Amino acid sequence: MRVYVDFLNELAQKNLLDFSAIENWWIERVREYFRSHPLELKRESFRSKPFGLKVDPSKSIRSIVADLIEAAFSRQRECPGVMVAGAVMQHLVGAKIKTALPDVKVAHKGFSVADAPGGRKGDFLIGDTAIHVTTAPTEALIRKCCDNLAQSLRPLVITTQSGVGGAIALAKNANVAERIDILEIVQFVATNVYEWCAFQQIKRSVTVRQLMETYNRIIDQCETDPSLRITMG
Repeated sequence: MRVYVDFLNELAQKNLLDFSAIENWWIERVREYFRSHPLELKRESFRSKPFGLKVDPSKSIRSIVADLIEAAFSRQRECPGVMVAGAVMQHLVGAKIKTALPDVKVAHKGFSVADAPGGRKGDFLIGDTAIHVTTAPTEALIRKCCDNLAQSLRPLVITTQSGVGGAIALAKNANVAERIDILEIVQFVATNVYEWCAFQQIKRSVTVRQLMETYNRIIDQCETDPSLRITMG
């Protein structure tokens, strides 16, 4: 992508940059691709749909949240190179924080922005806590957590159930396991839902719907891909 941007800048310097011609060229390449791959067109139609979420009163809140995250991973497997699960997890955590702390200003960023290298202390900075949301903890993430500690911040890693063990192992290798909180995302979200609905079955579906509406507002604000939205059945 950087090479392509450099190429466009070179065209601009030579007064040869024509955005309409470039756009039309790419549109034609897409049309050519789908003319030769009709099955992919059907798949893309499927991928462009928002996630569907049905609040089944017979299922636990944990199962409902887990089903949503698994749907994100499933779509990601269908779309190699597109980090769908990471985006869903990040904005779901953002929605949870915003719902839990309505009076606190929370900075929400697009997933690609939050994931880019730079000076960001975490995906969210709330009080003295730097929150990192990840599908797969890495040594680079633990180094960020160490930087947080050096800046008197408390790192909190939120990841998948399978990612918890890896994060703990990496933190132990860096001798900071006792200084970093590592939580599993489904339980992180489900616990608050129970608290918000006062542990009453009649309020659970309404509470989940409110959380998802907050999530969708964040998607509309931060992302350009409407398929990341969630529709409630």
